[in-house]
Amino acid sequence: MSATTDPAEVPVLGPGQTYATVTDRVTGVILTKKTPKGWLLGFGIAFLFMMLMLFSLTVLFAKGTGIWGLNNTVAWGFAIVNFVWWVGIGHAGTLISAILLLFRQEWRNSINRFAEAMTIFAVANAGLFPIIHTGRPWLAYWLLPYPSLLQLWPQFRSPLLWDVFAISTYVTISLLFWYMGLIPDFATLHDMAYNKAVRRIYGVFALGWRGASRHWAQYNRAALLLAALATPLVVSVHSVVSFDFAVSSVPGWHTTFLPPYFVSGAIFSGFAMVMTLAIPIRKFYHMEDFITDRHLENMAKVMLATGLIVFYAYIMEVFFAWYSGNQYEKFMIYNRMTGPYAPYYWALIFFNGIMPQLLWFKKVRRNIPLLFVISLGVNVGMWLERFIIVVTSLHREYLPSTWAYYAGTFWDWSLYIGTIGFFVALLFLFLRVLPMINMFEMKELVHHLSHRGKEH
Repeated sequence: MSATTDPAEVPVLGPGQTYATVTDRVTGVILTKKTPKGWLLGFGIAFLFMMLMLFSLTVLFAKGTGIWGLNNTVAWGFAIVNFVWWVGIGHAGTLISAILLLFRQEWRNSINRFAEAMTIFAVANAGLFPIIHTGRPWLAYWLLPYPSLLQLWPQFRSPLLWDVFAISTYVTISLLFWYMGLIPDFATLHDMAYNKAVRRIYGVFALGWRGASRHWAQYNRAALLLAALATPLVVSVHSVVSFDFAVSSVPGWHTTFLPPYFVSGAIFSGFAMVMTLAIPIRKFYHMEDFITDRHLENMAKVMLATGLIVFYAYIMEVFFAWYSGNQYEKFMIYNRMTGPYAPYYWALIFFNGIMPQLLWFKKVRRNIPLLFVISLGVNVGMWLERFIIVVTSLHREYLPSTWAYYAGTFWDWSLYIGTIGFFVALLFLFLRVLPMINMFEMKELVHHLSHRGKEH
């Protein structure tokens, strides 16, 4: 622990408790013989929604993208909206794991594990939408530069192809970083498991970890290396996603500030989702000693900072449209504010711009139910933002004769809601079979705090 570490950021384990307290509290959730009824209920509901996703995909593959609300004018709909939304949610995990690790922010230790898991699950959902949006998902391998007898190569000047490489790189590094952090805890679970089969499974994934000094030295080097690789990915991945829009000539998309706008929005929505998950998890599993009010307050501060950047981007979007003197850009903003999608626009301004301003106040940042409501509002607002960006720039473009109204059909909504169920189901499985708290990092904090107390 650094000399500037606030003791409030360290879990309060009570007097007389040792490292075993951390191990018993975390592994007790996983190695218990009885699965909690609340977990079974939550997983069952999420599983039903996941089945809705699979049913929607089955109908989509059987009938084609005509079941969606797409038309000749709005060829990009829910699929791209959901893709950008899910990619954004995945950014908080990498930020918490990589950037805060490089800056030696110890308060990340209580939330980094399930934030990293959230990244993997969110990107898994995000990668689904561009594939099914092509209409022929069984030919998705054409996007890769594989040796072909037809000598057909992907168009490397297309930003959609840039997405393939950016996201595949992002998910690979994130998965490696997540798994590497689990290795010491796998060894702990192997030692404590009472079932031979379970012990053997955890032992295989522990890769022979014995906690030797050589193991820890290699682990620390690998952690810093992966963190250094993942840090630019936080910026580059959503910047590349924004190029899908910025390189076009469509009003509202052809702007140079979209990359920083998208990156800040991704961190904003990602931390909102971490907050949305952390609050009920700490309550259900009684982890208030590990995920303290100080952790939630720090996340609220990050949300406030990135929310201000996003709100500033909304203002600059209006200013640039006016300052450009371009009649099409002006009309695009006017149409957003007063057109058929105006209620969605003003709702996102409220959820993403007005509501987060409450986080300036310490009483709000320490009010757990209110934090949960704000984080839910930000999640809704960020989805509305992506919807407005995609749809309002397309449905009324240059020629009035091509104007059309777009609305999602039942299958658009069922697929989107189904992916949320898939995400939550994966999260429930993670909480049941893997440690939600990074045990060895928490033990290091307890160790440093106890030594610091002896010194004083």
